[in-house]
Amino acid sequence: MSYIKPNEFVQTMIDAGENKVMMSTRDTILRAVMGGAILAIAVAVAITAAVQTGLAIVGALVFPVGFVVLNLMGFDLLTAMFALAPLALFDKRANITKSAILRNWLLVALGNLIGAVAVAFLVALTFTMNFSVEPGAVGQAFIKASTARSLGFAEHGVDGWITVFVKGILCNWMVCLGVVGSMTSKSVGGKTLAMWFPIFIFFALVFEHAVVNMYLFPLGMMLGAEFTIMDWLTWNQLPVTLGNIVGGLIFTGMALYVTHAKTLPAKQA
Repeated sequence: MSYIKPNEFVQTMIDAGENKVMMSTRDTILRAVMGGAILAIAVAVAITAAVQTGLAIVGALVFPVGFVVLNLMGFDLLTAMFALAPLALFDKRANITKSAILRNWLLVALGNLIGAVAVAFLVALTFTMNFSVEPGAVGQAFIKASTARSLGFAEHGVDGWITVFVKGILCNWMVCLGVVGSMTSKSVGGKTLAMWFPIFIFFALVFEHAVVNMYLFPLGMMLGAEFTIMDWLTWNQLPVTLGNIVGGLIFTGMALYVTHAKTLPAKQA
């Protein structure tokens, strides 16, 4: 497995950020739709595995398969764009502006939401025999999880909101390390391993991921969970998204950029 050094893969990160920002609207949305859809399916696999085995850690072990597939296919997640897109601006790449980055974030968010909600509907249909019966154990697990991660945090008020925000920071720190990990190797096996470990960490510790939640909460509501869209947005999606920006941009993107892309070579004695 060939390893790519940090000063080399950070340049790849900057190039990727520039390419993503300059991508056409059609391709940006299409790749985001597929990214959100595949991640949603991975969540379904993970929760199913956890319910079947009675071990949450099993779900965390299998969840990264979706992240690996979508990255190998060149699809996009909003959380990755929080780290990659701004690097092109920091590096003063031509035609990269704040408005161009915001456009990219909005388009990717829209695509991820479309893909995630579409899969949520299809999965809800399969869990309920075309909405004719009550969901089984896996469906009930989704109802319980979505309720706990909305109304459960709302019960604690500001403290709950801050907790979700911090979980968002920690999540995208790990997720973006997975994105970067795919750039550290030239082999599929090396890329897969480098992505698997940080994604496993975020899922095992139940951190909060904006795109995962674009699937979790709509699915919970479709299956009968008793919270509102405003409960979801106020007590989860908004603080999670803000936390994901901080975690991806500062803890991963800027940290690697400052120490590798902007560090001058040491002077020889």
